[in-house]
Amino acid sequence: MKVIMGLGNPGKEYENTRHNIGFMFIDKIKEAWNFPDFEFNKKFDAEISKNQIEGKEILLVKPQTFMNLSGDSARTILDFYKLTPDDILVVQDDLDIAVGKYKVATDSSSAGHHGIEDIIEKIGTQKFRRIRVGIGEATNEGVIKCRLGAHDFVLGKFSEEEMEKIKNIEKDILNEIKNFMK
Repeated sequence: MKVIMGLGNPGKEYENTRHNIGFMFIDKIKEAWNFPDFEFNKKFDAEISKNQIEGKEILLVKPQTFMNLSGDSARTILDFYKLTPDDILVVQDDLDIAVGKYKVATDSSSAGHHGIEDIIEKIGTQKFRRIRVGIGEATNEGVIKCRLGAHDFVLGKFSEEEMEKIKNIEKDILNEIKNFMK
């Protein structure tokens, strides 16, 4: 089994915010590979959807613990299914990467992302695969703007222009996820 977890915050007020890009990509995966509707699983404190893709069982996860406690769901799921950190991929927002860009990481620190910090703490390692989707604002020189009010920025909605940039990397990110599912 492979677990693909998107990070975000539950609730209507957080839909389509920068911090919820992980949830957005989980929804894209659900759509692309015809997963069933999400159902709330009390044990995992998460919305889940399970499907078979090319003979492999895949579990899509949207923790309902709020961002900073994402590790609770990750730990419970890994324990319940007797999986290792190699079996999980986390899709997260990254303020240090410009909108329209992404990076794949396997063994890197949280870089101050509280949801990732919690997962690292709860599963006991930073050696798990992540897709870090850019939500940062770049200057004309391509340098990411320093954000003192990061909390408000990450909870803000994407502009139409930013959503277009995200659509432009959607196919590449879905390919990264498909490779992980093999």
